[in-house]
Amino acid sequence: MLRSGGGRAAVLLRKQVASLVSTRGLAAGASGKVQGKQEDVQVPLPMYGVPGKYASALYVTAVRGNALEPVEQELKSVVGAAERDSVFGQFMKDPSVPKDVRMKAIQDLFGKQSSYSDITKNFLAVLAENGRLKEIQKISSAYSELVLAHRGEVKATVTAALELTPEELEGIKTALKGHLKPGQILKVEQKVDRSIIGGIVVDIMDKHIDLSIDTQIKQMEKVLAENLRALLASLISSPAVQFLGAGPMGYYPCLLELFQAVG
Repeated sequence: MLRSGGGRAAVLLRKQVASLVSTRGLAAGASGKVQGKQEDVQVPLPMYGVPGKYASALYVTAVRGNALEPVEQELKSVVGAAERDSVFGQFMKDPSVPKDVRMKAIQDLFGKQSSYSDITKNFLAVLAENGRLKEIQKISSAYSELVLAHRGEVKATVTAALELTPEELEGIKTALKGHLKPGQILKVEQKVDRSIIGGIVVDIMDKHIDLSIDTQIKQMEKVLAENLRALLASLISSPAVQFLGAGPMGYYPCLLELFQAVG
């Protein structure tokens, strides 16, 4: 049950979730104007799947409540708590927890004594009621994307094997700005992942640009394997090789075995 203290906002949030998270709408993106008795709210990005629908509904409610940033920080706080506390994290993910237990636990944790906003409290209650607490991390990420878009900001994640120098990062920023629309602001987050060996991997909006050495090596290995397989196939199918290399001591059986190994 949603907190009564949320009043009209709680009712609007429930209606917003119900309208966006429908059986027919799950496969489609939530974007464009969302209408209600209050002002129309433009969802700035298309959002897909269950997390996208819930994030869009929360975004609309938070815009109307002038609480975009506070709600974002509160969602991140819940996600952080689930990551730090294994018991709470398991509770959030466990679909076997009965509905009444889920809702009471959320009420106890984020009820009247909590400093969270009514919008976040009511939203968590909706997730508990609908069995969607396990989606909180994805919903939080999708909601943050909407907040960034609301501010005209575009997030880019640059992953490298080593921390980039300021000059290298500035060069990447300059290149990425070509993907932006007029008026958009680029926000770059840098990550270090030694497994990529070298090069960079960039994620910006719906684009994934993989320039890592690890990927290049794998692509080279694939090309070499395909070329070797083609060469072996050509040799095996050659009548001369079959004739000269036949017999238990010949090289034809070895070629067959090698062909099967690379295939």
